[in-house]
Amino acid sequence: MNDKALYKNRLDNCPLTFALNLIGGKWRLPIIWALSKNGTMRYNELKRSIDGITNMMLTQSLKELELHGIINRKQFMEIPPRVEYSLTDNGKNLIPVLKALADWGNQMKNIDNSK
Repeated sequence: MNDKALYKNRLDNCPLTFALNLIGGKWRLPIIWALSKNGTMRYNELKRSIDGITNMMLTQSLKELELHGIINRKQFMEIPPRVEYSLTDNGKNLIPVLKALADWGNQMKNIDNSK
């Protein structure tokens, strides 16, 4: 087995890589952040709160986040149909980690700007 294949396999088993794959991507973090700030939101509220996201990307990202257990989707059987999204407990547990990462990013940005 060559070194490149061994390195890739180790990354596949890395919990940090796994976690970043769950929340990575252009739109997943803004969705998680909007739900953390606003609590339960309907689809159009989410769309309005995330500048530049298309319907297709919002729908796809919501499905992926729901599949990974980060958000809840609750559909109400009424006319017109109503669907609400919120963070699961796992999604809520992610927020302090994201805040810490944002703080670290600000520190790094300040260091970079002072050079």
